[in-house]
Amino acid sequence: MSAYPVLLTRPLLAGFAAGVLISLGACSAANPEAPATEAGSPQLSDQPHDRERAELHEQLAAAPAELQRKSQVAGRAVMPGVAYAPMPMSVQADALPPAYLGKSRDENREQYQKLADNPVHAVAETPVSTFSIDVDPGSYANVRRFLNGGQLPPQDAVRLEELVNYFPYAYPLPKGDVPFGVHTELAATPWNPESRLLRIAIKASDLRVDELPPANLVFLVDVSGSMDRRDGLPMVQSTLKLLVEQLRAQDKVSLVVYAGSSSVVLQPTSGSEKAKIRAAIDQLTAGGSTAGESGIQLAYQQAQQGFIDGGINRILLATDGDFNVGISDFETLKQLAADKRKTGVSLTTLGFGTDNYNEQLMEQLADAGDGNYAYIDNLREARKVLVDQLSSTLATVASDVKIQVEFNPAEVSEYRLLGYENRALKREDFSNDKVDAGEIGAGHTVTALYEVVLVGGKGWLEPLRYQQAAKAGSPAGELAWLRIRYKAPGQNVSKLLEQPIQANDTPAISQASEDLRFAAAVAAFAQQLKGDTYTGRFSLADSAELARNAKGDDRFGLRGEFVQLVELAQSLQTASNPSTTARVLQ
Repeated sequence: MSAYPVLLTRPLLAGFAAGVLISLGACSAANPEAPATEAGSPQLSDQPHDRERAELHEQLAAAPAELQRKSQVAGRAVMPGVAYAPMPMSVQADALPPAYLGKSRDENREQYQKLADNPVHAVAETPVSTFSIDVDPGSYANVRRFLNGGQLPPQDAVRLEELVNYFPYAYPLPKGDVPFGVHTELAATPWNPESRLLRIAIKASDLRVDELPPANLVFLVDVSGSMDRRDGLPMVQSTLKLLVEQLRAQDKVSLVVYAGSSSVVLQPTSGSEKAKIRAAIDQLTAGGSTAGESGIQLAYQQAQQGFIDGGINRILLATDGDFNVGISDFETLKQLAADKRKTGVSLTTLGFGTDNYNEQLMEQLADAGDGNYAYIDNLREARKVLVDQLSSTLATVASDVKIQVEFNPAEVSEYRLLGYENRALKREDFSNDKVDAGEIGAGHTVTALYEVVLVGGKGWLEPLRYQQAAKAGSPAGELAWLRIRYKAPGQNVSKLLEQPIQANDTPAISQASEDLRFAAAVAAFAQQLKGDTYTGRFSLADSAELARNAKGDDRFGLRGEFVQLVELAQSLQTASNPSTTARVLQ
């Protein structure tokens, strides 16, 4: 038997497959699924029918390949130069209703906050820089999701400080009665020979999980229709069960869900009853609209019901942020979180999903709620956030942490802060204890980078004709003066730390510490993804090489993964792969 009959039967089989699939779609249209039940009520899926449909779909899709395999087993060569084309996507996907595909086919509606890069400042005009710290890792995981999906991320999805702070660094531990240590380092900028890179490094004291205060946790889970996808509710369930395994008998957990309405699925339950908590999580199914504000209100009620004096009282909100019922206004939701934090309950947001993901809301809600924000793109990230770094995620060692740097005009002519655009503060906000700022969790590291031009160097700005000379008496040898304000947990009055930043001899970047070199590589990469405004001819290949030579111990493989992502971005950039069309909010 020749190969030709095999080729001739292929169109017939494809046509037969298309007919069967279209028939299935018609049946589904004629018999629409029953409406979703109220959120929080266990929903029973038609599992036998689902399995049969899925198996039939897989068999039909695999049939052409099976024919080719059988022809090769029979020892017959296929026609030279003819490739077996896959079944057209219109047959494979569009013939099936969205319910069969497990996700909505809506257009991309992801939302990001549009922020201009920090400008260059002349020290003679603006000697003081003030901002709030940020330890959220969400932007890095989200960027990784885009790159692994074969797309360059939208520029507004890239927040430089969150990429840099995603990684652990070996910074000095605190000494004395302060909750964190502070260290500075200066080196040549890898992408600009005329400037220097100043790193401010903060390392919080660490706590083991068994040293944490008792925890009162509320799992607030979005079970609306937009979460009915593999990277939605199923990923949430797997993520939360990782955390359940870390609970102790003195901890307690509640479970609140919301879709068209909100409900309590599990009243406060001891961490010793892990099977009961897991069963409550496993019963969840997705469907309906998204009344996020209603769910948040109910979660705060549950947190107050189980409130532990002197303990950790926190809501963990797991959602794609696509609120469409009740209060969905961005500023109103932020104010709700800001008001509720005064009760002693903090809010952590865990982002899931694609296409309709509201990243702006997730990041800002956590900020307003005195919590932290993470994007969960895979179970490895879930384990990093809720197992490896559980103490950092749950336990706060310092709140309202603000950084202020005053540059010495006798040493520095220009500077720019890398990242922290949405954490900028006014100069007068630094000493105002009513102005909210970021929190530092146990064991957290915080990195802030400035690119500075020393006096006499070539900067970005044209010199002023009538610029006044630096005031006499500026301390020689001091590059800048560093101030840090913070509050101890539960306190309303801030404490002040101050120290000089010395203008020592500046080593080449190759002679800097591994941590500074790696942070510089990540900062370069973030700038390159955002448009290369300041990195000149420093390429993605240069960023990858700088990071590769600064991996160090890399216990969890995070730095090695970063190098791979840079190389992937380089390939996508070379191929001119278009960026996502996600909607950017003004």
